[in-house]
Amino acid sequence: MRVAVITVSDRCARGEMEDATGPELRKRLEGLGAEVVETALVPDEEEQIREALIRASDELGADVAFTCGGTGLGPRDVTPEATDAVLERRAPGIAEAIRHGSLAKTPNAMLSRGVSGVRGRTLIINLPGSPRGARECLEIVWPVLGHALEMMAGRGHER
Repeated sequence: MRVAVITVSDRCARGEMEDATGPELRKRLEGLGAEVVETALVPDEEEQIREALIRASDELGADVAFTCGGTGLGPRDVTPEATDAVLERRAPGIAEAIRHGSLAKTPNAMLSRGVSGVRGRTLIINLPGSPRGARECLEIVWPVLGHALEMMAGRGHER
């Protein structure tokens, strides 16, 4: 599985804070056997988030692109809007499962506006910005990713 990890953070992009989430997610994904084809760091700017997602999908051909951050209620949290702008089809069950599974850990999970869906042959999934939250949410979705990719490729529907 070829994966891109895109951290969305104004403070990290300005160098005011180190990105802990992107490297943590990369390490976990590689431990699960994924090939991380790119890690990127962008500010909370819709255009730059869209460009990073389009690059991951259209240029790099990632099977899955994870964003980390920018999914809350803050005025600069625009990752869901940027993601929606590049999606061809939504996959709301993934975002619902993330919120549902995360609620067992923290009531703040209900404040997440993360979305997920498909662009071309790439599944795009918004994750939280904290290393712990991103890791926990990855654990929620990881078991279905292989089947999701099979379905996207037109397989997995045989009866």
